[in-house]
Amino acid sequence: MERHELVIIGAGPAGMSAAIYGKRAGLDVLVLERAATGGQINNTDEIENYPGITHVTGAELGEMLKNHALSFNTEIRMVNSSKVELRGDKKIVVTKKSNEINEIEADAIIVATGAHFRHLGCEGEAEHIGQGVSFCAVCDGAFFEDLEIAVVGGGNTAIEEGNYLTKFASKVYIIHRRDEFRADRAAVAKTLANPKVQPIYSTVVEKIEGNGMVENVVLKNVKTGEISNLPVAGVFMFVGQEPESECVSGLVDVEKGGWIITNDRMETSVAGIFAAGDVRSKYLRQVITAASDGAIAAQAASAYILNLSRS
Repeated sequence: MERHELVIIGAGPAGMSAAIYGKRAGLDVLVLERAATGGQINNTDEIENYPGITHVTGAELGEMLKNHALSFNTEIRMVNSSKVELRGDKKIVVTKKSNEINEIEADAIIVATGAHFRHLGCEGEAEHIGQGVSFCAVCDGAFFEDLEIAVVGGGNTAIEEGNYLTKFASKVYIIHRRDEFRADRAAVAKTLANPKVQPIYSTVVEKIEGNGMVENVVLKNVKTGEISNLPVAGVFMFVGQEPESECVSGLVDVEKGGWIITNDRMETSVAGIFAAGDVRSKYLRQVITAASDGAIAAQAASAYILNLSRS
């Protein structure tokens, strides 16, 4: 059976940071990734809050993180899925790629699988995914050149991506269920100063309509109960996230929603299994906090592995 001292599942900012710190600690490190290195930041057009870097795209930062990890000869392997199993006192990561199944024994494992955007769940959403309903502004924004679109959400992602979408759309409506946005004030001020942006407060999406492609959004004012129609060609959903914690489902303690519970050393409820980045229960999910988590998890994993060798 293949064996590594440290296996990191996920190659986003947390995983790449953990790889860098793990290699610097002299560990044999393997990183597993099922999509693209860089993780969810690849879907972000503009990052302005990573200290020391005034402006960078998500894809650029993801490439920088990958190249930094590779400079330490980190092995990054693409797989379709990863699942952690406990067999006695052994920790095994079972991977699949196409029809090939591989088993990897690890002294320590860092789960850095991140999160994905939550679906709104309204009528018509599922039917129109890929036909006007999107969860990625960078991926799909260009398809809405000179068209009117809606963004749903009130956090930083919704506000920042709404502003980005004005590069293509003629009008961007930002629909939020509360009477003010909860994003950073600087981001809100910048976006609302854009003449193409129109906020719609205290409103929820009841239904998405369209014959094939999206044509209309049915709205409900949560204060008055008034129902109205908003003709748009697309709807971008940024209404929170859900963790990608399936690889350790049933193994480690999680809170409601599946977010992995850790202590300040990124240790989970199972010795030798750590979690870092957006997949864990935490106050702030940003690139910098993911990178910080990864560094801490790698250092804690290194200490754990060293104690194993002494016992």
